[in-house]
Amino acid sequence: MKIRSKSECRWDQLSLGEVMLRLDPGFSRISTARSFQVWEGGGEYNVARGLKRCFDLDSAVVTAFADNAVGRLLQDLIYQGGVDQSLVLWLSYDGVGRQIRNGLNFTERGFGVRGALGCSDRGNTAMAHLKPRDIDWEKIFGYEGVRWFHTGGIYAAVSENSPLVIKEAMKVAKRYGTVISYDLNYRESLWKGIGGKKKAQQVNREIAPYVDVMLGNEEDFISSLGFTVDNTDENFSKLDVTNFKRMIKQVVHTFPNFKVVATTLRNAKTATSNDWGAICYSEGEFYQAVFREDLEILDRVGGGDSFASGLIYGFLMDKGAKWAVDCGAAHGALAMTTPGDTSMVTISEVEKVMKGSSARVSR
Repeated sequence: MKIRSKSECRWDQLSLGEVMLRLDPGFSRISTARSFQVWEGGGEYNVARGLKRCFDLDSAVVTAFADNAVGRLLQDLIYQGGVDQSLVLWLSYDGVGRQIRNGLNFTERGFGVRGALGCSDRGNTAMAHLKPRDIDWEKIFGYEGVRWFHTGGIYAAVSENSPLVIKEAMKVAKRYGTVISYDLNYRESLWKGIGGKKKAQQVNREIAPYVDVMLGNEEDFISSLGFTVDNTDENFSKLDVTNFKRMIKQVVHTFPNFKVVATTLRNAKTATSNDWGAICYSEGEFYQAVFREDLEILDRVGGGDSFASGLIYGFLMDKGAKWAVDCGAAHGALAMTTPGDTSMVTISEVEKVMKGSSARVSR
């Protein structure tokens, strides 16, 4: 991949996607909670935040909010993460959300045999109203400059216009030499009311030809693009990684424009104990991250997004595919040890985990 130099670009990375207010009941359940901790989160935004907060790169987000107190709370939370908000659209609020509102995402963490549970309330959001030509992509990619553009399958499912906005942005980004990554991030709840897997595959296969770096897990590639993994077993320790490599070869054969394909590998033994790994395909070779058995999980949400930001950081810093996939896997593992959707760790902590350092107390 040829990546634009920092000197000619305002931003190292730009994300396009919806940012929601996450309401977290802590160790309680959504249905019985009496109080909630609030975080900001969104599959595409989380990548930008990780690149800024952990890796200290210049990142920005294109999103839209209804201009009310909830929108301003999201703004305040984003300030803490340091992601550039100069491209955020503020839309007029009608008083009750009949036309435009901000999305809410209730997510409980799970524990032991009880899996994590998400309940989204995101219909008719400001981001769902975004249309082609609402954003000046020529100015962003041509005049100001972006080294890496990231979006994904979550935003693609938000509205009928979302895939059109994505393709509009990608066409301009490609014209100016910006690397484009896309995380399939299949969510059954987002697609089931608009055509299910068939619709997801149609939309994502139309977007795929514009993508340089395709990301996801095994379910994402199966459900969002229609590929298969032979003889899979739900237990990762019994799963032949060769089958995943075979699937990736099918993916690259179908979409030869993919310069990199990376997938996380997870076996959820319980909600709080996962096996965790990753594979990256680049320039005809496979690179596998260190496999971590029985990784203890505090909050699994955002682990894949943090993997993506670590991987992207590795490529932006010209560290090579092996270093990038190891960085992504380490960052994703660490992100799942803290609450909320986004990374709360430092690059030095990521590098320590990459080197196999212990979890002894640091004083």
